[in-house]
Amino acid sequence: MIIGGSASQALASQVAMELDDKLCSVETKKFPDGERYLRIKDEIPEDEKVIVVQSTGYPQDENMMELFFILDTLNDMNVTDITVVSPYLGYSRQERRFKEVECISAKATAKLIQTMGVKRLISINLHEQSICDLYDIPVDNLSAMPTIAEHIKNTFDVKPVILAPDKGAINFAKEIAMILDTDYDYLEKVRLSPEIVETKTKNISVKDKNVVIIDDIISTGGTIVNAINILKEQGAVAVDVFCVHPVLVNDAVLKINAAGAHSVQGTNTLKSDVSFVSVAKTIADHLKSL
Repeated sequence: MIIGGSASQALASQVAMELDDKLCSVETKKFPDGERYLRIKDEIPEDEKVIVVQSTGYPQDENMMELFFILDTLNDMNVTDITVVSPYLGYSRQERRFKEVECISAKATAKLIQTMGVKRLISINLHEQSICDLYDIPVDNLSAMPTIAEHIKNTFDVKPVILAPDKGAINFAKEIAMILDTDYDYLEKVRLSPEIVETKTKNISVKDKNVVIIDDIISTGGTIVNAINILKEQGAVAVDVFCVHPVLVNDAVLKINAAGAHSVQGTNTLKSDVSFVSVAKTIADHLKSL
């Protein structure tokens, strides 16, 4: 059975269709004071394998609490085989302590999830691979890059250059470029003098080329806007922007489009106006392999 939380109902239904599994009905509502009510409407046999699909992005606390309510209810129903699919796993940006007495939010989240009887956690492009080490249960960190590459292949007439906005995202660009058999690069800051720093592509020219910028998360869009401006200055014909997790706060899409992006597209790990690429098949194929 597939259970979709409020944050991922459409994705859960797509995964259920891919697997030809039953989609379980869940009733949720808010009380006037903001507290949440939840009820699983279908009966679930004790020996049933249950897959809970719930991203825990904004509002993180609310979506995380709903996930815990679902899991606790399944425990009360004596369901013992529970897999959580959280395509975007909230509170994953801090997996280690930078200052004394800081909360390691990813570790705290891991402790909570593991106390809820979860046998396996599946996510997509976690912010850091080391997050997996915080869990005592199997954690599968899937990549959305093959799905994004397939989308680019099916919608672009000309193979674009795949560009990472910084060196930290170069592996994403490389993964997509290898699938598409095209060039890839990243933007690098070069200090020309003590006062002057220039940002440019590291290895190849983008003049007269179509470019796709790829990153795992776009939040405020500042990094992407800067990248678009640089690519336009260097003569790129068109710049399209892709990401796995379209967090997109503070008018990020508006800023990116205003900078001259041809399009902004993300996957449906999070619900947004630009979630055009579905990761349902990626999730379903992995579940089939288990």
